[in-house]
Amino acid sequence: MAGFNHKLVVVLCGALLAVTGLAAMAETRQAQCIDCHVESVDPSIKRLARTVHGNLPGDDNASCISCHGASEAHMQEPVKISPDVSFGPNWPSGPELRSASCLGCHEERSQVLWTGSAHQQENLACDTCHSAHEPKDLALDTREAEQLCLSCHPRVRAEMNLPSRHPISEGKTACSDCHNPHGGLGESGLHQLTVNDNCLSCHQEKRGPFLWEHPPATEDCALCHRPHGSVHDRLLTARGPALCQQCHAAAFHPSLPYGSEGLPGGAPNQNLLGKNCLNCHSQVHGSNHPSGARLTR
Repeated sequence: MAGFNHKLVVVLCGALLAVTGLAAMAETRQAQCIDCHVESVDPSIKRLARTVHGNLPGDDNASCISCHGASEAHMQEPVKISPDVSFGPNWPSGPELRSASCLGCHEERSQVLWTGSAHQQENLACDTCHSAHEPKDLALDTREAEQLCLSCHPRVRAEMNLPSRHPISEGKTACSDCHNPHGGLGESGLHQLTVNDNCLSCHQEKRGPFLWEHPPATEDCALCHRPHGSVHDRLLTARGPALCQQCHAAAFHPSLPYGSEGLPGGAPNQNLLGKNCLNCHSQVHGSNHPSGARLTR
């Protein structure tokens, strides 16, 4: 065709493609989360870059979208419309939605029993304890996790200050040694199915089996012991012989009920002061001795 300039067409097409490409880049750039969530507005953004959550494979939005959803409407109207999943104070999503976002990746091992757990039924969410934007998640630090637990469990905090207690404050054991905050097989989120199995995972010497068994010890350790703390020695629920006499009113030898009248101030009784059932019946958890039917050896 006369007068048709092929070179001009190529140049024009190239320019058109360049303009289209720039427009597409601009549109993509407007959809970047970090355009609005800059460090001056949200200081946690910088800290997020130092975490596993902030370095997921994919484009710049991959880390944000993996937790907050695609949030396309929010990108178009960021002031009026919240992200699909929001953990912040302005547009908080419900606990079920927030936890579901986390469980999309974290639904194995200790988290597998979250649904139906005590914390889930109390409408708590993963971000109640965990901070995905922080390089150091306090819930994963033993000492800091203890404070997180005690902030909601004041009764346990009080019991931990009693004379006889587990050495949690000293850092020798932790709440998570017995409890799984994400849900457990037994009551109170215990790791094991029964209280006894949980206790015996540390106190192996009390496991047995024994030739002569003490029924309460094989049934439930909590019948005699308070796990978090007690005013009585060895975490007992009551001092001896009062504890023993809750079951043993008369046990093969003269046995009188002992009460407060035998304490100092009244007529002091040697069995309440210097003596105790455990002085003779020392193998209270069970005995394998041929002559240990009374748990004395």
